[in-house]
Amino acid sequence: MTTTVQMTGVARLDAIRAEFPALLRAHRGQPVAYFDGPGGTQVPRPVAEAMTDYLYHHNANTHWAYPTSAETDALLHQAREAAGDFLNASPEEIAFGLNMTTLTFHLARALGREWSAGDEVIITELDHHANVAPWQALARERGIVLRTIPLRVTDGTLDLTALPRLLGPRTRLVAINAASNVLGTITDVAAVCAMARQAGALSFVDAVHAASHVLVDVRAIGCDFLGCSAYKFYGPHVGLLFGRKERIEQLDLPKVLPAPDTAPERLETGTQNHEGIVGTMAAVDFLAGLGSGPTRRARLASAFSELHHRGSALLGRLWEGLAGERRIQLYGPPPGSPRTPTLSFTVQGMSAEAVSRRLAERGVFTSHGDFYAVTVLERLGLLEQGLVRAGCACYTSADEVDRLIGGVKHLVRG
Repeated sequence: MTTTVQMTGVARLDAIRAEFPALLRAHRGQPVAYFDGPGGTQVPRPVAEAMTDYLYHHNANTHWAYPTSAETDALLHQAREAAGDFLNASPEEIAFGLNMTTLTFHLARALGREWSAGDEVIITELDHHANVAPWQALARERGIVLRTIPLRVTDGTLDLTALPRLLGPRTRLVAINAASNVLGTITDVAAVCAMARQAGALSFVDAVHAASHVLVDVRAIGCDFLGCSAYKFYGPHVGLLFGRKERIEQLDLPKVLPAPDTAPERLETGTQNHEGIVGTMAAVDFLAGLGSGPTRRARLASAFSELHHRGSALLGRLWEGLAGERRIQLYGPPPGSPRTPTLSFTVQGMSAEAVSRRLAERGVFTSHGDFYAVTVLERLGLLEQGLVRAGCACYTSADEVDRLIGGVKHLVRG
């Protein structure tokens, strides 16, 4: 039985799709179906228009006594408010940067100045290496000891029963992702952060993949820091870093002397990507516009609830369509588990790149490789072959899922 897609109707999906000019693209006579969202979603018109309007009419540097500079200051503060609503944080807890990876390296360097050789950081085998490499750098440079939560290869989840044994008196930080960008696994990060807090340790959450599928709530999670990237939730290439205000103010951050020393700007080095930050606000408001409610946060909650149900149905349709094929291997938790609508798979006898190239010939765009989650691929024994990854976004239709299924079946049966 094929899973049906739950939404408020075809017109609703059509209205969403109409906001994305990229969906008008054709390749070899076929309309393009974008399944590359986990690596970066397409951008709706309101986001591009907000960025263009800023560059045309408000472009300036900050904190100076003329109108366009004051307008820039106001827009950046409004963007922090929007990002705060998106993460359930205050504007003073939101910093912007080049991307989540760069922000995490910057944060790790500051935290490392507080720690001594022999102090410990807990990482996981499920994480994108943006939440691994910064802590590995501290291990090399400062003698920090890394401990690792193992991956259960059988179902693509973390063995969180190992965490109490890993926590100790010298644990300084637990670094964990909220959702795997490879397997779609959603992890109970609130429980992990609670255990870290009880042990006297800080917590850092990578929410890059989760933020486009689950409405993040830093208060409910209880984390000290959290990172995500706007280009994964229909925005421009900008990174966001949440930090509890008191922790931001305590950090020994590398910075130039005249730069602001108050939260959150003390986390930001140099002139920021103002147009990208304005575009991030527009992306949050685009998502909020898909829902209903009296506040931006309420509208976001409504939108994410609807998109979650629709994404789950699309994931179920894709899983069911591929699961019965003998040469196809699916990875990650099955439908009905805590997961995002992102599915990775292999085709026996073909590299992931070859599969993606063949699908692209049919106008179906998927990503391939290790997706910077190298440890996951190592544990699966797929580092050389790679994985094919297909992610459903707010603009993905059931017909596009069927085209993907048909394209893969053509490969294995042709």
